[in-house]
Amino acid sequence: MSALVDFFQKGKTFRPKKNFQPGTLKYSLYKHAQASLNSGLNLRLAVKLPPGEQLNDWIAVHVVDFFNRINLIYGTICDNCTEESCPVMSGGPKFEYRWADGNKYKKPTALSAPQYITLLMEWVEAQINDESIFPVTVDVPFPKTFSSLSKKILTRLFRVFVHVYIHHFDRLVAIGAEAHVNSCYKHFYYFVTEFDLVKDRELDALKEMTLRLCRDPDPSGQPPPVGSGVGLH
Repeated sequence: MSALVDFFQKGKTFRPKKNFQPGTLKYSLYKHAQASLNSGLNLRLAVKLPPGEQLNDWIAVHVVDFFNRINLIYGTICDNCTEESCPVMSGGPKFEYRWADGNKYKKPTALSAPQYITLLMEWVEAQINDESIFPVTVDVPFPKTFSSLSKKILTRLFRVFVHVYIHHFDRLVAIGAEAHVNSCYKHFYYFVTEFDLVKDRELDALKEMTLRLCRDPDPSGQPPPVGSGVGLH
């Protein structure tokens, strides 16, 4: 997975990167997660909650890390994702995603892909920078809404994968990023399915590709589950 970061260091970040502060629990968990990935550990095992750790801490670290990684991925193709090329935020003809944030967009609203993704990244960034939602120190508890909010963040970040894979895959191949993005997607998919963070009806948008990429069995020998439906907001 370090190859993914190394590959994209030369590229641009779509939104500013969010870092963990050294000396904090989140930083320690982040380093633990990175060490597991860099050791070549099976991704299915790497996403499992480490013994003795709290689930919310583990989820928080991964939400931030996936935000950074998907941020980098979209940054590599955003010049090809324009109002003209992508007038609708979609993942092929069956999946259209509409934006709602409860403020400016109170109802699910059809937007172009670059508009949707810009608003999405700004919204996620605001959530993870809010220390009342993503506490930095162990003496600040997670809010009761943390689980539902994390699911919403990861569901919306998944839609960036959907759009990039379906509408900009040729660009990924052209710049030699396909293998790196595939590794990131597998990591994301195994994590969200391990903790049931993205619904099957959302995952259905990349069902066929997921079956090809993520078909390595889990320790029980069962193939990974793959979800059906359309996300609106």
